[in-house]
Amino acid sequence: MRVLALGGAGAMGAAAVCDAAKLPTVTEIVVADRNLGAAQALAVELAGRAVPVSALRVDITDPAALNQALHGADVVLNTVGPYYRFGPTVLQAAIQTRTHYLDICDDGEPTTRMLELHNAAQKTGVCAIVGMGASPGVSNLLALTATRGLQRIENLYTAWPVDVPESVATLESAGPESMAEAAAVHWMQQISGTITVVRDGVLAEEAPLRAVTLDLPGHRRGAAYTVGHPEPITMQRTLSPRGEAVNLMVVTPGTAAFLNVLRTDIDRGKLTNETAAHEVAQPSLRRILRSLTLRSRPSHGTLPPFFAAATGNTGTHDRRTIAYLTEAPETTRFLTDMARSTGIPLALGLSQLIDGTARKPGVHPPEAIIDSERFFRDLASRIGMSPTLGLVTVEHAPCEQIAAAATPTRAPGGA
Repeated sequence: MRVLALGGAGAMGAAAVCDAAKLPTVTEIVVADRNLGAAQALAVELAGRAVPVSALRVDITDPAALNQALHGADVVLNTVGPYYRFGPTVLQAAIQTRTHYLDICDDGEPTTRMLELHNAAQKTGVCAIVGMGASPGVSNLLALTATRGLQRIENLYTAWPVDVPESVATLESAGPESMAEAAAVHWMQQISGTITVVRDGVLAEEAPLRAVTLDLPGHRRGAAYTVGHPEPITMQRTLSPRGEAVNLMVVTPGTAAFLNVLRTDIDRGKLTNETAAHEVAQPSLRRILRSLTLRSRPSHGTLPPFFAAATGNTGTHDRRTIAYLTEAPETTRFLTDMARSTGIPLALGLSQLIDGTARKPGVHPPEAIIDSERFFRDLASRIGMSPTLGLVTVEHAPCEQIAAAATPTRAPGGA
């Protein structure tokens, strides 16, 4: 298949392109980017591969240029953000040109808008997979793994690391400075205003940074903090939790307190997302002092850095389950590199779409279409994990009272 990589010269796009170039089912890759020089440099870097790689300048704000680029492709990898601006636009163009589609969208609002294009994609035979990165993406498939064997799902949690000691997914690891800045701005959007969660089985809005204390199998206990992400939106549709579903940050209490200060000032209009992102890189003494009054927030304790957890009933008993990436040097290196931890899952999703494993007309989140067991086997191979070790660890424990498995902790007010 011919692959068009929109934004393919960026850090995450390039990681996906490099991995996609290894797939035997890919016949050609076009690295399409507004920065032609960067696209050409990547094409030169990959010149020795069996798959021909070429460069093309494309500005996706130009509908004619976008449609022309899509007409020459069988599938498009869209890594151009912000997705609230470009996600639905590119997907609509892909549907019109009958081009299969994958992206790494980590924003709830455009995810909802793209899921609403399901019928249009079905009519044209286009398969679109949205949110096929790390979180969402790997996180959704961990959630699917955690719910396996449950006849009724009560609560669902997906979590990713910020700065806990075991964590490595920092903004500094995102790649170039401009990419880290963009990630920080987006992060400020996700921790301010309101976020979408699942409450009593239905979508609801609430303030972010609520502390959720989890008591999980394997003596994994601690608190993590709610953040705006697509996982609750898609899992409410696909896995139907009856209780709550939230996306969480595994973060130290001090950082949680400082984020709460930034959230308060964004919501009061004292900071924009951009100026708040600058505070992340260079915190002001005044806001650091304000955050010190909130440092009584709960700790992450013994929670793993990247995991999904579920409570529910198997048909015979209530059960708690945690599924997490096995702690090993290979997974640490994988999570260290934000570009690879996002781009490689995108390429693995592409592999399943191309060979028909995950090719069904419509718009789908990862947990609705990706073969999770094959995905984790392929990911383990990509990151050099020993087959005997196992990439994903799953632990179960009985749950006498489901409501006791997760205790919401009311976050302190703004400072």
